[in-house]
Amino acid sequence: MFTKSIKIVFITLALVLIAQSAEAQCAMCKATAESNAQGGGGIASGLNEGILWLMFFPYMLLGGVAYLWYRHNKKTKNQVANEN
Repeated sequence: MFTKSIKIVFITLALVLIAQSAEAQCAMCKATAESNAQGGGGIASGLNEGILWLMFFPYMLLGGVAYLWYRHNKKTKNQVANEN
């Protein structure tokens, strides 16, 4: 039990430290995109498009799982109704 607690603390600490170093990159990307957009470049629009693609796939996966869950529950309910 004690070693499990140590593992949880270690993993939590590691995730916190990783998140802090990743947060620093946001300011650099923002500064680069803003300076490029002011200069008439296309990096900012490409960055925004990339963000939209990254947001799209988790929602598609969640929608697919929800659909499969709905279909499975509907099939199960129909089988139970037919048995009665």
